[in-house]
Amino acid sequence: MTNHLVEKIVSEVINRQSSKDNCSSSCVEGCGLTEFVGTGIGQTIGLVVANVDNQLHELLEVDKKYRSIGILGARTGAGPHIFAADEAVKATNSEILKIELARDTNGGGGHGCLILFGAEDVSDARRAVEVALAELERTFGDVYGTPAGHLEFQYTARASYALNKAFGAPIGKSFGITVGCPAAIGVLMADIAAKSAIVDAISYSSPAKGTSFSNEVIFTFSGDSGAVRQAVQAAREVGMQLLSTLDPAEVKSTTVPYI
Repeated sequence: MTNHLVEKIVSEVINRQSSKDNCSSSCVEGCGLTEFVGTGIGQTIGLVVANVDNQLHELLEVDKKYRSIGILGARTGAGPHIFAADEAVKATNSEILKIELARDTNGGGGHGCLILFGAEDVSDARRAVEVALAELERTFGDVYGTPAGHLEFQYTARASYALNKAFGAPIGKSFGITVGCPAAIGVLMADIAAKSAIVDAISYSSPAKGTSFSNEVIFTFSGDSGAVRQAVQAAREVGMQLLSTLDPAEVKSTTVPYI
């Protein structure tokens, strides 16, 4: 009788804790949908589909073994979300299915994004979205926006499948990115980054090539961890000086710089 009572109490405690955890990440006022995971910086929303419709599966052109998909979409930001998704695939049993950059930034000069995670189990898809949403607070740390334009800098010591799919980053190597808007600032930042340290250039995207006609230049590179970080920091210093000439307001981080 005593053992049964203890088991019952433990079970109730676990259920209550589980309910709290689910609510903190999956529930907001006015949304009781089981597909809803949460929201984040940049007008970001996270969703999950437990069993994708067969017809939609074919139109998405993804492996049918991924019965469940996690969905991350945002009006503002692409780099922060891709780097966050990169951490998500490292931490979960999920794969990156698609990464698309929308012409958006909610009226600004840059991108929004749509990222699809694939998993054989819905719990893995949901967890991938949760991890990505949680990472946004960090990855928005070196995003600087003003009415005149924006700057973005990202760094990881070990690139994974999201960065490989989006930018061709070598898996397992240090990887960095600089983004400048207006695009003129991005061109100079790319040159500064390439000159400031020994890095391997991976990609260069401009308004007419590699972006959704956004007014920005995106430069990505790989190499030794210290060199990649140094290149990012050098570009950031110059970029902030340049953007400040277009707007008298102080150029501030969206959250807290991490590089």
